[in-house]
Amino acid sequence: MGGAQVSRVDPSVRARSLARYALLAAAAAVLVVLLSLLDAGLVIILGGLAGLAVCAVGAWWFLAHRGAVRVLGAGLAVGALVAVLALFLNGGLWFTAPVGVVLWAGALGCARGALRADRRPDPAPAAVEPSGPPRRAVLIMNPASGGGKVARFGLVARAEALGARVILLRPGTHSDVEELARKAVAEGADLLGVAGGDGTQALVAAVAAEHDLPFLVISAGTRNHLAMDLGLDRTDPSRCLDALTDGVELRVDLGDVAGRAFVNTVSFGVYAAIVQRPEYRDAKAGTALDALPDLLAGGAGERLDALADDRPVDGQQALLVSNNPYSSADPLDVGRRPRLDGGELGVLGIRVDGAAQAADLAVRGSMSPALTMLTSRRVEVRAGAASIPVAVDGEALTLPTPVVCTLRPRALRVLVPRDRPGAADQVRELDWRRIATLALDRPASGARR
Repeated sequence: MGGAQVSRVDPSVRARSLARYALLAAAAAVLVVLLSLLDAGLVIILGGLAGLAVCAVGAWWFLAHRGAVRVLGAGLAVGALVAVLALFLNGGLWFTAPVGVVLWAGALGCARGALRADRRPDPAPAAVEPSGPPRRAVLIMNPASGGGKVARFGLVARAEALGARVILLRPGTHSDVEELARKAVAEGADLLGVAGGDGTQALVAAVAAEHDLPFLVISAGTRNHLAMDLGLDRTDPSRCLDALTDGVELRVDLGDVAGRAFVNTVSFGVYAAIVQRPEYRDAKAGTALDALPDLLAGGAGERLDALADDRPVDGQQALLVSNNPYSSADPLDVGRRPRLDGGELGVLGIRVDGAAQAADLAVRGSMSPALTMLTSRRVEVRAGAASIPVAVDGEALTLPTPVVCTLRPRALRVLVPRDRPGAADQVRELDWRRIATLALDRPASGARR
């Protein structure tokens, strides 16, 4: 008796179908919104744009001033949003707007599914088999990092059960993490790892790269940006230890700022100045609100000039240099890096000289002249002072000017688990031109339908 044949959908066919559904849903969402706006009148469109601009002005006043002006700015921002909402409801968009949102959400879901199903080469660094599991792995763990994740997830016991040696930092005391890593190498360590924040990760990664040793990232920090971009499990850092018994290696770039390694970002200007304040660690939001008026209004804040390769980037209030470019131009949420081995620095600069430019940035986004976004192999940051505050992977430093950022391509060997739950989310950033290409792509002649 012949067995039943199981029909499997060709991934390319699935990708093409999902891409077409995505385009149809996106077109339907745009059509719904346009018909609603045309029915309600031009006043809705103009009112919405004006409300967004007024909200941005209010937000600028709130951030850049104190006292009565700050209160007025907060009221203006909130009032503008309420007014736009009321305008939309009065214009009859209370039903069509949710329909448009649902259609757009469906379009995004189908588009991301199409990219996952597409079997073109992934831009992420190619994984290679290690020569063998580490025999003398040394892991440095910070028990205070991430609100106590080391103890909460039993990382010490699990690491030691897998044969690793654990160096536990003592809370409340300063430890020279780089020196601890160098001592471990001198004693024969064949792998270095860190359970802690990205700043600590960078210090140990530099030692690992110097000795060409594999490096293990354990997502026990607060934000775990590097772990996210590597596709590691950020909800359960103990899963990162699976790499000790079943791992693969990635070759990734390592940043350098004035001779110090960084794995994520180097920040100059407003954010770096705020991080320098001793009260920032205990009261981040309050410290930022207290410092921003001076920094944005030209008091304590230094304007920065930079040279990205041969391109000048002048008069910036904030400058972010990243180890490979981030996917988003949103300065408040830069998203994630699609790849870590591209060999280029990402550069994001912000220059807002007043409420009008703040409104323009809110309305036009990445198209606004207030925002500079480019890539470079070398960035030189200059300022009028002999030294400037710098935040390196979130750690506060003061460096002499000019400050030079470069990249060491594929200098770091990272050992990661073969099974990385976040790797499935490392789909190339959503590109509607690519979705259109997938949707219009025809199967090769002779392919089964």
